[in-house]
Amino acid sequence: MEYIYAAMILHSAEKDINEENVKSIIEAAGIEADDARIKALIAALEDVDIDEAMETTAMAAAAPAAAAPAAAEAVEEEEEEEEEEEEVTEEAAAAGLGALFG
Repeated sequence: MEYIYAAMILHSAEKDINEENVKSIIEAAGIEADDARIKALIAALEDVDIDEAMETTAMAAAAPAAAAPAAAEAVEEEEEEEEEEEEVTEEAAAAGLGALFG
């Protein structure tokens, strides 16, 4: 993850995302830089529009947060239905016992 964060920092600072810059950020953070991971990161980000990727991720993260109130409401409705079923069951049981004892 540190390598991704380094790329995001460089992008935010409007610097080139290249091996030298990523390595300098990783080392500045006190982490021993792995040249193979840096090369893999640079290769993976070659055709990626970082602004678009970050926007898409932000929108995807916002969607579950917006859906949370609806999910909570659905859970409450289910609990209410279960309580109603229990009440009906208790009433039915009482009626059944009344019929046994006359």
